[in-house]
Amino acid sequence: MGDTARLVNMARAAGLRVATAESCTGGLLAASITETPGASNVFDWGVVTYSNASKRDLLGVSAESLDMHGAVSEEVAAEMARGARGRSGADIAVSITGIAGPGGSEHKPEGRVCFGVATAQGVTTETVEFGARGRDTVRALSRDRATALVIAAIEAQPRP
Repeated sequence: MGDTARLVNMARAAGLRVATAESCTGGLLAASITETPGASNVFDWGVVTYSNASKRDLLGVSAESLDMHGAVSEEVAAEMARGARGRSGADIAVSITGIAGPGGSEHKPEGRVCFGVATAQGVTTETVEFGARGRDTVRALSRDRATALVIAAIEAQPRP
């Protein structure tokens, strides 16, 4: 069983709903989850917020965070995840924002991706430096990392 099928099966068994907020992956994670039979039992909502305006309007990311830290930051990833969870009503929301390439800068290199996971217990974030491995590879690795983060969040949920 693939990781996405594992995510769907685990969420279904735990009675949890999942939402996604994606930027650099353009919906790749949501598409991967919904390819799995039974996803409708757990996948609540997914949004692609590629522009800063859409991050603000759809997820409630603050203009201050975008100005101070930039879209590719743990601060923005946290606000994306929090916004997706709050606006969807899902139990777990994951966000992905990064620079898939080509391009980047000295301060924000190609392959840098920030993730956020929001649950009832709070929000966690992490940054992964995938490196300049090509757009398709960075996007696929980002999808896979986000899947692993949701699985870990499911495993960490308190049991009734």
